[in-house]
Amino acid sequence: MNLLLENIAKHVSLTPDEQERVLSFTTPKQFKPKTILLKAGEICTHSFFVTKGILRSYTMDENGVEHVVSFACPGWWIADMYSFLSQRPGQLFIEVNEEAEVLLLSKEDQDKMYREVPKMERFFRILIENSLVANQQRLIDNMSFTAEARYDKFSKKYSGLIHSLPQKQIASYIGVTPEFFSKMKARMLKK
Repeated sequence: MNLLLENIAKHVSLTPDEQERVLSFTTPKQFKPKTILLKAGEICTHSFFVTKGILRSYTMDENGVEHVVSFACPGWWIADMYSFLSQRPGQLFIEVNEEAEVLLLSKEDQDKMYREVPKMERFFRILIENSLVANQQRLIDNMSFTAEARYDKFSKKYSGLIHSLPQKQIASYIGVTPEFFSKMKARMLKK
């Protein structure tokens, strides 16, 4: 079965006709590593469903330091949600980490999909609720967990990706410098 349809089936049940209609709203694309799909200041016109590879979203501070917000592996969605939903310039960069295949879904097509396949509105509401809960938990973890505990949690969440991601990006995601991360991992190995 198609990975997108498997992802949808976890939350809503679609008829074969609805499945076909949903797929018709998406556009498959392939991207090479280091391709920037969205830059801060641009309007996010598409969300990306990853079928192969890894994408990441990040912000960049005034010193040019990247701060990783999220990763998306096969079966995950990624977008600058503020920009996508409001159709205003966003703050995130979205970049391809490794060779990727994605399905693009435009804001316009998503709105059409909601009208033609109403179950998809429920599907995306569930995804947004799950994302809200996960982001709230990450914020709480960042305020109350040690860097080691945040790394442990990250390792469990992204267990299949941990060896595919640059250490610098993992450090950024858990909120530490690459130097601190390297020392922390060395200490953890000694335990």
